[in-house]
Amino acid sequence: MRFWRMSELTVQYVVLERCDPARNMARFYVLTIESTLFGDTALVRGWGRLGQRGRRRLDLFAGRVQAVEALEAWLVRKARRGYVRRNSTASMNHPVHRDIARLEERPATR
Repeated sequence: MRFWRMSELTVQYVVLERCDPARNMARFYVLTIESTLFGDTALVRGWGRLGQRGRRRLDLFAGRVQAVEALEAWLVRKARRGYVRRNSTASMNHPVHRDIARLEERPATR
């Protein structure tokens, strides 16, 4: 019998926004790392206009390390395009948000 640690069951996510009223632009981008029913790790990406449903894409990886590397690469791409993390100061003490902040503080290796 395998015992799951809480960190393995926690869904970690990053919510990014890009708003430019002069260009009528209000976009969101969400990145999450989730486990699948078959034991793979998935990087789920969601994007679209704020207030709308948007689109989703699921990228499968053999391990969590590869999924985290892909998430970091997407964060770099989106930061270059002008996306910023959504402000949520009320919940910054939540463990997921602390992990995201640590991830964002890491220097880019590529």
